[in-house]
Amino acid sequence: MNIQQIETDLKHPDFHYRIKAIAALRDFPAEVAVPLLREHHQDREFLVRSFVARELGRQKIPASFELLLQMMLCDDNPNVRAEAANSVSLFEDIAPPHLVQSFARDDNWLVRRSILGALADMQCVAELLAVSQLGIAGEDLSVKGTSIAALATLAKTEFAAAALELILANNDSTVEYVRIRVAHALRAFDAPEAREALAQLRQDESHRVVGAALEGLLPQDV
Repeated sequence: MNIQQIETDLKHPDFHYRIKAIAALRDFPAEVAVPLLREHHQDREFLVRSFVARELGRQKIPASFELLLQMMLCDDNPNVRAEAANSVSLFEDIAPPHLVQSFARDDNWLVRRSILGALADMQCVAELLAVSQLGIAGEDLSVKGTSIAALATLAKTEFAAAALELILANNDSTVEYVRIRVAHALRAFDAPEAREALAQLRQDESHRVVGAALEGLLPQDV
């Protein structure tokens, strides 16, 4: 698609045309694409804004980053904010503090899980510990479970002790799903506290929790 057709389709009342035009901008340099993306970062259709966020992540210039921060923090649709967070993460070294800030401000489950995944992929262990602590303290169970799983990835880092402490704090959760996630996470840790907690979970009243605790026994228990 040439740039004239893109500019025409971006003005089309049917948002499907605008989405296709935005996707086509990936073939153009930042000086061409970013000004056009800027014009639609507040498009009335959230799907269009999501595509804008996605394409901005491909255009790694300061103007793109600033637009993405605005979308991640201010858009009224969580799908757009989550897509913007994913694109922010593509800016690597400058991204982590902004992702942590967004996680702290935004309690939407989709946004938070996107940020957890992005920080895990970036191997930002300190930031991952910080947001996981916030996620565990929140009310959304899917975020809590993802946070517990994220903490397990810190088992071989300098934050292993802190991560294990946060996981163990949920060993006696009244929620079966949380105890299952704890059982899975504990298997990553080679520590007496982890083995003791797993032994406790193998006596759980829920057969699902028991199954999770028995699955993949620690080498010391074999």
